[in-house]
Amino acid sequence: MKLALVGIGGAGSRLVDAIRGVETAADRQLCYGHLLTVDISRTVDDDFDHIPPEDHVTIGDTHREVDTGVDGDQDLAVEIIRTDFPEIHRTLDSIPMRKLDGVLVVAGLGGGTGSGAGAVLVERLQDLYDKPVYVLGVLPAEADGGHAALNAARSLRSIVPAADSVMLFDNDRWVSSGDDGYEQANHELASRIVTLFAREDTDPESIGANTMDSSDLIRTLSPGGVASIGYAETELDDGGGFLSWLFSILPGGGGDDDDPNEPTDAVKIQGLVRQALNSRLTLPCEVSSAERALVVLSGPPEELSRRGFESARQWLEEEAETVEVLAGDDPRTGASTISAVVLLSNVTEVPRIDSLQRQAVEYEGDDGSADADPVQATDESD
Repeated sequence: MKLALVGIGGAGSRLVDAIRGVETAADRQLCYGHLLTVDISRTVDDDFDHIPPEDHVTIGDTHREVDTGVDGDQDLAVEIIRTDFPEIHRTLDSIPMRKLDGVLVVAGLGGGTGSGAGAVLVERLQDLYDKPVYVLGVLPAEADGGHAALNAARSLRSIVPAADSVMLFDNDRWVSSGDDGYEQANHELASRIVTLFAREDTDPESIGANTMDSSDLIRTLSPGGVASIGYAETELDDGGGFLSWLFSILPGGGGDDDDPNEPTDAVKIQGLVRQALNSRLTLPCEVSSAERALVVLSGPPEELSRRGFESARQWLEEEAETVEVLAGDDPRTGASTISAVVLLSNVTEVPRIDSLQRQAVEYEGDDGSADADPVQATDESD
């Protein structure tokens, strides 16, 4: 899938840099060089490894209330991006949107810039282009405090209805202490995004009827709402021992009652998909609450069997309790690993969002801000 990447705020910009790095290292194509990062500051942030200076836009540098940022002030970020949007628009004009499948806006939702300016940016992109606008949003950890929770809760109320889909990453589940924890979390998330969306230049002879294309992703994400991503990978030179063991300990797998005619490749693939779904999702959620699901198997073409493909899809249908499950493969000639990535779209039972909303309500009550928008704690993602 060909996407323009647009990072907003410090966290969003660093994550775009990480995505570009993983894309380059894996020799995969996602943004095809079409990227843009935007931050509000008086100084230009040049601490990027993969984003050239001409693709980074600094706004608000002449605003009297801005120093190194907006200091978590969501309303100030909204004011600045509305005033300075022409500067962003000029850079966007250099991206050939007509050749792309959509736009991916990347933002941290706990800070002022990502949560405030990010929502405005999504709305403007929807007005400008007749392409899907997706969001990759990072939720703050509970330890980041009530103000960050309030920013995120407000942002979700704006971004979820405006975007075509919002894929969320929960810092509470992924980030360990220290700066290295954030770097590792960024790398993990970037790897999942690249595996899900990016492709390599595939030999036409290796493309089969099951090969996933951009229409599968667009269809899966089309219900909107909030999405979560699971991922699992294993080396092929382990002889299948790990996957066979994994399948044997999962419910309904590997026991004496298994069908002796069940092909080994189907067992392996289904075990890998189970691992992707049962490992840490980017956003922990109730799998059965997803409206649609997609599973992508990536590896050497000879490892992506039709029977394994169908086995994985059928198992996911049962687990997600929906027939709206698409499955496709991503042939990679010469790859030494096989991986599975699972996308769950429009999930509605998300405990982390409920707890974040409660934290925001408590903070709002303690703060006594009469002009703050109320945030309702519900089971719905928006």
